[in-house]
Amino acid sequence: QVQLVESGGGLVQPGGSLRLSCAASGSISVIGAMGWYRQAPGEQRELVATITSGGSTNYADSVKGRFTISRDNARRTMYLQLNSLLLKDTGVYYCNADILTVVQFRTYWGQGTQVTVSS
Repeated sequence: QVQLVESGGGLVQPGGSLRLSCAASGSISVIGAMGWYRQAPGEQRELVATITSGGSTNYADSVKGRFTISRDNARRTMYLQLNSLLLKDTGVYYCNADILTVVQFRTYWGQGTQVTVSS
């Protein structure tokens, strides 16, 4: 059974920083592309950033220059460094990953971690 578990969320003031982690566990053969998404109250889930297994990255325009996505393949963990946080960055942050097991290849999602930016 594959699990993705996010951590690192919390309450931070505008201009502050957080580092989110997403750890994958279970009977995993290969982890492909991974990504971070977020959902603000009353809004649809939106893409924040993605990273391929080779390390190529892509960011939403709203976070470019402020957020950095990275991964440690040996630890099966992905990170999102959030700097210069704005009120509009508030939301639940979810990670996902394309994972190959002995049974199937599919996209898995974590349960989410809350990020609240407030003064």
